[in-house]
Amino acid sequence: MRISIVIPAYNEEAVLEPCLKAVERAVAFAHLSPEECEILLVNNASTDGTRDIALKFPAVRVVDEPRKGLTRARQAGFAASSGELIANPDADTQMPRDWIAHVLAEFSGDPWLMALSGPPLYYDLPLAKRILVEMLIMIAFVSYLINYYVLKKGGMLQGGNFVVRRSALESIGGYDTSIEFYGEDTDIARRVSKIGKVRWTWTLPMYASGRRLMAEGVMTISYRYTLNYLSTLFIKRPVTVAYRDIRPGR
Repeated sequence: MRISIVIPAYNEEAVLEPCLKAVERAVAFAHLSPEECEILLVNNASTDGTRDIALKFPAVRVVDEPRKGLTRARQAGFAASSGELIANPDADTQMPRDWIAHVLAEFSGDPWLMALSGPPLYYDLPLAKRILVEMLIMIAFVSYLINYYVLKKGGMLQGGNFVVRRSALESIGGYDTSIEFYGEDTDIARRVSKIGKVRWTWTLPMYASGRRLMAEGVMTISYRYTLNYLSTLFIKRPVTVAYRDIRPGR
């Protein structure tokens, strides 16, 4: 089962190298050949050294998407990829070394599984904020259980830590590029859930940067994500359009 790792990146020179090294470790741990796994870095209108850093990694193929936007970058990567599974880490994540192996085992064991996701583990947040965020994620998980299993509405995918079958993405027409940022993961979960299973599991964590939580506040971001999760799930559109680009040192 060939897997494509698609990483969108806009001005991510400060965090990209650790991200790509972690992906390479995960590929090696899963004992995958280039025929079994490809790594695509989508250079999304970057004006810094993002593209040059990616080119230092022989296993990484750079895809240029000049139209800035997360969903546009994901769609460009999807269009350029060839894997049966499309994995979507972000450029500020650091993939656990067993992440790819776990993903392949999950999808190989369940042909009806169309999308898989797990929690973020924020590696750069202070301990008190990490505990608060973990409590909020637990609340979100309970909400997901109610919506998915009781109300039969949508599913839950964590942006920067989800995998979708190519066939499912093709069936729904790919990523909705009219969505700028908030709600993009919920939109995919909602549409893919009509085709097959969307599973969120605690056993598939992804190390991620908490820079947005630090810059804008944990409760503010939690409220914004919750609002857009519910609006995307029930009225099929996020209510927040504008978003702030947050990069280290800026």
